[in-house]
Amino acid sequence: MNILSILLFSFALLTDTHISTSNPHPMEDLQRSIADINQNPEIEFVVVTGDLTESGDRASIEAVKAALDQLSVPYYAASGNHETTWSESGVMDFTRVFGDSRFAFTHRGMYFIGFNSGPVIRMADGHVAPQDIAWLKHNLDSVSKAGDAPIFVFTHYPLKNGDVDNWYDVTDVLRQHNVQCIMGGHYHRNLLFDCDGIADVLNRSNLRDKDGVNGYSIISVTDSIRFHEKRIGESVQHWLSLPFGKKEYGASDESLRPDFSVNKQYKNVRRQWHKALKGGIYSTPVTDGKSLFIGDDVGVMYGLDLQSGKTLWTFDTGMRIVGSPAVSDGVVVFGSANYNIYGLDAKTGKELWHITTAQAVMGAATIHEGVAYIGGGDGRMFAIDIHTGKVKWSFDELKNYVLTRPLVYRDKLYFGCWDTHLYALNLADGSLAWKWNNGKGNPKLSPASVWPVAADGKIFITAPDRYFTCLDAETGAVVWRTNQYKVRETVGMSEDGKTVYSKCMWDTIVALPTHYPLSISTTSNSPSPRWVTHADFGYEHNPAMPLEKDGTLWVSTKNGLLLGMDAETGEVLWRHKIGNSILNTPLPLSRKECIYTSSEGTITYIRVK
Repeated sequence: MNILSILLFSFALLTDTHISTSNPHPMEDLQRSIADINQNPEIEFVVVTGDLTESGDRASIEAVKAALDQLSVPYYAASGNHETTWSESGVMDFTRVFGDSRFAFTHRGMYFIGFNSGPVIRMADGHVAPQDIAWLKHNLDSVSKAGDAPIFVFTHYPLKNGDVDNWYDVTDVLRQHNVQCIMGGHYHRNLLFDCDGIADVLNRSNLRDKDGVNGYSIISVTDSIRFHEKRIGESVQHWLSLPFGKKEYGASDESLRPDFSVNKQYKNVRRQWHKALKGGIYSTPVTDGKSLFIGDDVGVMYGLDLQSGKTLWTFDTGMRIVGSPAVSDGVVVFGSANYNIYGLDAKTGKELWHITTAQAVMGAATIHEGVAYIGGGDGRMFAIDIHTGKVKWSFDELKNYVLTRPLVYRDKLYFGCWDTHLYALNLADGSLAWKWNNGKGNPKLSPASVWPVAADGKIFITAPDRYFTCLDAETGAVVWRTNQYKVRETVGMSEDGKTVYSKCMWDTIVALPTHYPLSISTTSNSPSPRWVTHADFGYEHNPAMPLEKDGTLWVSTKNGLLLGMDAETGEVLWRHKIGNSILNTPLPLSRKECIYTSSEGTITYIRVK
């Protein structure tokens, strides 16, 4: 049979264009693909499935939008991990420029829907936010009620174990509907996966290959779904066909799902309460002893009763809250991606003041002696009187955005920035005392997610360069620096200031002494560890700080597992699995109590008997 005689339609799929202001080649590749698509009258629309840019910056997003606007057919774009992992806008510029970070439309009686499946703000596995899952379910339920239209789903990461941590939450929704297949990119090559019974097709990157030829994909819907690779200047090459028709999926393969059996081994770990919010959570709550304060990914700050989790009040900023809040003297301070820093009444949630900045505010807040310190996306660190909202000073020499929680130690403020530097500012006037760089010029290796800690006249940090670094707090000189333990972006301090902890990338927690002579200033020396524990949590790159309280070290991971450890010996006392996604830096309340938040939008009060 002549396939062309039963052709319904064709569309193009572009993915992984990786447009950058510093590299002209990806834009050249994209322009060639756009010209090629415009010359093909059979292509009726274009879908773009993430990683449109290299760094998620506004200039690159605007550049790729201007290029895609040259298409002679409609196009629809969803974001990828390179738009969401690094972003001075709090991942809001993609929506501002494109109108949304997800899409849904009908074409020739069929339904097409796309959404982000990459991590948000930090290094992590892929993840589909709870608000996106709710949106997906609502849309697909509406489609199914209206009839039985074939459905095509678009993501960036494939919806499978090892790529997306909560893949099963998404496939549970998809399996209830007439989903033909899932399509995306991320791997930069043509691949077919089975995602709990649903075909998931990855497509080549638009970037030029080893032969210097770039290209894209053409998908034709006929009596089958036919995938073709179109290398610029060459003929179309068919590489895959999938059946097209009514889809009915049987029982899910339960063996693929996360294993929660560890919770049966440690029955002394109980949940006093567990609460799910509407949006994901990427920050750590704070408490004033009676109430708990936390913001979520849809922009709502919550005041909760500490003992019951009951919602006392909410304050809606309209855009995501990424940084952890701070509370003192009845005032809650935090930032929002809507460009504002807020001070709220801790009892009522009513706004006391706000400060509008020039960019999203994603930094965590610190309050010291009535002054809040918080960094934004506009290259500034602010010192704000928490009672009046008056800016005491701002430091405006940063070259990128701030994500970390600043540290007040003695007479200085310490924090990292995504401009490759760790900064020390004088508390009195915000003047620069010193700044330090790890010798790397790549912003993605900045000590920017770690929360610095200090003791014995020294500052301790870790960074994506996988070095544990100790600096002289007064001068910024290197005391010691080691990559022996493969640490990454996590550090914590014992309450007595004698031990510094870090979670390593492969199953390990390390504890080092803080007392080490300042006179030994060499990168070849570092203290012997107090202990090193292989804690059996697998590969780990979640920037959540291990924190000690009353002798218990509380540790959280990227896959929903939390651990309680003896802070003195490193012995693992117990484990408990809350979910399968990022657990943020914990809020220890005592040796036996702690509160955890997750990117699944949950808050859990843990009590150990």
